[in-house]
Amino acid sequence: MNLTNWSEENVEFMFEEIKRKLRMATGGSIKGNFNESLYEDLKDLYDLVVSKDSFSISEIDAITSELGKLRKV
Repeated sequence: MNLTNWSEENVEFMFEEIKRKLRMATGGSIKGNFNESLYEDLKDLYDLVVSKDSFSISEIDAITSELGKLRKV
């Protein structure tokens, strides 16, 4: 999958992969429409998450917080 350009499908794919990797029971609290202008930030978070095998609780909190900031208001 080519994630270099914004699309709804790419955003959904990255969000689902982040959620899976972080083993989040529900992503409802952070799921939403992501602002297209912040796509690169979402991609950076995605790249970080898929590059690691495990996460501390504080890392999960920080990533979840960043995802929340990227949502459209």
